Amino acid sequence: MTPSGSPAPTETAGTARRWLSIIGVGEDGVEGLSAAARQAVADAEIVFGGRRHLRLLASLIRGETVPWPSPIRAALPRIEELRGRRVAVLASGDPFHHGIGSVLTEVVRAEETAVFAAPSSFSLAAGRMGWAVQDAGLVSLCGHPVETLLPHLQPSRRLIVLSADETTPNAVARLMSERGFGASAIAVLEALGGPSERIRTCRADAFDLADIARLNTMAITVSAASGARTIPVGAGLDDGWFESDGMLTKREIRAVTLSSLAPRAGDLLWDIGTGSGSVAIEWLLAHPANRAIGVERREDRASRARENAIALGVPRLEVVVGEAPVALDSLPEPDAVFVGGGLAREGVLETAWTALSSGGRLVANSVTLESDLLLGAFVGKAGGTLTRLSVERLDRIGEMRGFRPAMTVTQLRAIKP
Repeated sequence: MTPSGSPAPTETAGTARRWLSIIGVGEDGVEGLSAAARQAVADAEIVFGGRRHLRLLASLIRGETVPWPSPIRAALPRIEELRGRRVAVLASGDPFHHGIGSVLTEVVRAEETAVFAAPSSFSLAAGRMGWAVQDAGLVSLCGHPVETLLPHLQPSRRLIVLSADETTPNAVARLMSERGFGASAIAVLEALGGPSERIRTCRADAFDLADIARLNTMAITVSAASGARTIPVGAGLDDGWFESDGMLTKREIRAVTLSSLAPRAGDLLWDIGTGSGSVAIEWLLAHPANRAIGVERREDRASRARENAIALGVPRLEVVVGEAPVALDSLPEPDAVFVGGGLAREGVLETAWTALSSGGRLVANSVTLESDLLLGAFVGKAGGTLTRLSVERLDRIGEMRGFRPAMTVTQLRAIKP
């Protein structure tokens, strides 16, 4: 028996179920595989993989070869149909580190697979640089805009970045130079572990490397100039970070709002009346696994929110154009909801509250008496708390200075029982 009380699996029973072999392949091809991985390839009736991987292991393969279609997910139905037969899938390095492994387990149970991992590009790069993997920031730009790197550009930080292709290093160098990180050292590591391995380094603002291999990884030592656009890691970014037509939750109120929303890793936020997207963007910056959907009735504001999200390194913000509560009908269940606009529209609060599961947080901000009355009525029925938030900023009054108050905000915070 295992500590949990369940029967301990036998090796024989486990092996019998593992019809799908997922095999990590490095640039050294067959030479880098264990004896067990070689046998899995040789025994496979059908082998799926990229054309490069199929070429690297051609001497071992006896079964049918199937190059990946585009997109790769198009192959999943056929792999499912082959359940029970001997099938191998070839992947780069560690299949479960930014690899195909997690995609395959969407349709194949983990206990049906045998995994033979090779060192990932991140591990190989760290070894070449003499860096501890756990101390470096790991970023993949495969399938993601280069701006995804921006939140990671922190002074003196070490980053290992997986490139999408041969153009990525130049795009990264240009972006870093534009943001004040031009003095950073960028090492481009190509074809790691293979006979064509090459490592070259130069400054971001003097990047002149040519003939870069399509398969490459970057190791970046970040150096920030005094005016560098470093995105702070705490809540309450300066308002100047966001392009806006005035529909913006101001910095001080936004910081309190994020605290009330209490983001947790992997949570989904609905940002109703997202405006410039500031709350949703800071929610996403709180953790890389967080998700957010902004709901905005005006296309121009929705477009601006998307642009702000890209500029701040969180292009995964989804913005739905439509008017609440109707626009909320088809959205996935949220873990938290912020109502920053459209509060006065009938049914918005009630629909948001109903959508939340137990433990979900509802936060709404009001600056008008009419909306305050709605919040008060909601608290009377569903519970929660109301807080008045006042901010005064120093301003010129003639030739002197004084504190000028901003509009007072009433904030609702309620947690679904």
